[in-house]
Amino acid sequence: MPNIKSAKKRVKVTKTKNLQNQMAKSALKTVLKKFDAAVAAGDKSAAEAAYKVAVKAVDQAAAKHLMHKNNAAHKKSAMTLKLNNAQ
Repeated sequence: MPNIKSAKKRVKVTKTKNLQNQMAKSALKTVLKKFDAAVAAGDKSAAEAAYKVAVKAVDQAAAKHLMHKNNAAHKKSAMTLKLNNAQ
């Protein structure tokens, strides 16, 4: 347990930020799963709509440093391939 005032604040801030990051990552995973489900269902219009939402979510996650920019590019490329192959 920290004794110094600034260390106590760090603990609080870190706890809050960890929860925020966890929620954002969870939301990102949900969006990616919705895209995968739309592609698997074979619904072209729903897949394209989910693709746009997913790409935006991945870009935002990379901008917030929730994932590495190369990982974001890899995910977007994979999604594009899935979408093109589904048609």
